[in-house]
Amino acid sequence: MTNSRKITLIGTGLMGVPMSRNLLRAGHELTVWNRTLSRAEPLADDGARIATDAADAVKGAEFVITMLSDGFASGAVVDNPDVQAALSPGVIWIDMSSTKPEHARAQAATLQSLGHAHLDAPVSGGTKGAEAATLAIMVGGSAEAFNEARPVFEAMGRPVHVGPSGTGQLSKLANQTIVAVTISAVAEAMLLVEQGGADPAAVRAALKGGFADSTILQQHGARMTNRDFEPGGLTKLQIKDLENTLDEAAGLGLVLPATKTVCDRFKYFSDALDGAEKDHAGLYLELRAQNGLPT
Repeated sequence: MTNSRKITLIGTGLMGVPMSRNLLRAGHELTVWNRTLSRAEPLADDGARIATDAADAVKGAEFVITMLSDGFASGAVVDNPDVQAALSPGVIWIDMSSTKPEHARAQAATLQSLGHAHLDAPVSGGTKGAEAATLAIMVGGSAEAFNEARPVFEAMGRPVHVGPSGTGQLSKLANQTIVAVTISAVAEAMLLVEQGGADPAAVRAALKGGFADSTILQQHGARMTNRDFEPGGLTKLQIKDLENTLDEAAGLGLVLPATKTVCDRFKYFSDALDGAEKDHAGLYLELRAQNGLPT
């Protein structure tokens, strides 16, 4: 492949593994590393090099991708002196984790001081989007770095440059606000039709193509009906994103009442109903509990 690039991906969890496989399928040369190495090792069969540590992982890379739990985790890698010393000149660092905008700006400043570019590029689409290489990728940073990284992004999904450093993360917070509030609405709709005697699957089919239709209605509505809460999007990460949204809103002097209510409900689902490791569609179970129905 003439456009093959040397890429490192750090963080081979639920999203990082399928993203890695798509980078390899696109013909890129990939090194991967995960703090728990056993989660990275299966990618050797797909052609990835398994690094021994983070500093070893970034050696020789043109692009470094982090896909970690939050901005503290990705920031710790950026701030690691051994990692900084191992970076090749002019590397572009792409943080695809979901973090606070302030974390993205801090990482960008650190890397810029070392002569490297930084893009904050969180994603939407969950594990299904990661597997199908159809992720929505919201990218903040310089237009020049974005254009250079476009072939890397396009191996994983559909990238859009949304503005300067931090705006990718701001876009993701907006996305997660819409997702969380819509999950709440879909849960209420599914419970209503179930308790009223309608066939939830038939109702979803009837609404398809109308104003109420959405990926969340079709995918998560089915999860609710089928009581399938194996994680695609973890509840604990949804809570983290909503808390980041509320923090950012407070800094802008804004009140987001629906977001606050839904965040509190997700916290109850996590803490009282042991939902932290369940899919965020499990908010349906919290709604059933509110109504005195078995969960």
